[in-house]
Amino acid sequence: MAQPNHDPLAGDVLGTYLRSQATAFLRALRLHGDGAAGAADTAEGTDAARGLRGAARRIAGSLGTFRVVTESAWADSLRTELVWLSSTLADEHAYAVRLARLMDALHRLSGTPEVPAPRGTAGALTVGSARAGALLERQLTLARTRAHSATLSALGSSRFHAVADAVAVLASEVPLDPVAARGRVDDVLVPLAEVAETRLFGAVDALPAPEGGTPYSAHEDGAWHEVRRLLRVHRYARETLGDDVTRLAAAGEALDHHRDASEAAAASATAARTPRIAPATAYALGVLHADQRHAVEAARQTFHTLWHPTPALP
Repeated sequence: MAQPNHDPLAGDVLGTYLRSQATAFLRALRLHGDGAAGAADTAEGTDAARGLRGAARRIAGSLGTFRVVTESAWADSLRTELVWLSSTLADEHAYAVRLARLMDALHRLSGTPEVPAPRGTAGALTVGSARAGALLERQLTLARTRAHSATLSALGSSRFHAVADAVAVLASEVPLDPVAARGRVDDVLVPLAEVAETRLFGAVDALPAPEGGTPYSAHEDGAWHEVRRLLRVHRYARETLGDDVTRLAAAGEALDHHRDASEAAAASATAARTPRIAPATAYALGVLHADQRHAVEAARQTFHTLWHPTPALP
């Protein structure tokens, strides 16, 4: 008598993951709505927005990697909308983080090497640094305000409500391809995840070696940002399969630091191009730019160390 096949089906595994992320999205959306209605503290609102972005990215990434297991037209449409939403939600947070990072760096750089200047100390900044900080605060606060308005507009739009409705349906029902979904995980999901892995490995191999890079030039940043994106897609695919992603998460964190430092350096360079600023202000912004490019180099080194660990001696 033939034994029943207990191998998990591709549709069951993918469906479980997508439903869990849809539930996380709806939970974060409820918290975000409660925070807006009750004027909750910034930390709670930030956590809710982060939860929305994370769930949206995971659903979108999984729909891209495992597209053939789902109803493709539905997957393509929802993925496009979730990418739009996560990008819109990310902008305000990014400007806030960038400003805080740059102001912290200015305070640190303006202190003595032995005793960095404490935050909030009157007169701790030099004249150039103080004016540089004021300029950055004006520019990035304006950008953050615009991003906040765009976020509010997006969350109140019919487009967003359609996305939320689609995710609500996804929390209980995943539209799957009737043939691919009946395949075994090892035959369907694993090969698709390996495609994402191959793309990532190719992008990592194309990066310059640490000693051959040019951290003070921004022209290599795009390749690193692409590795960051591909690593995230790969990590979500492995999450779907239930694998341990601790190492991938640590490598992704290093690339997050790289992105933050490179964007902060770009913001300081943009501020330095402001017409008619004082030489001392421009100098302070130049020092700040160099500091953030140092952080770019450190993040690249950290990623290479995590990705290519030195073998332990016998």
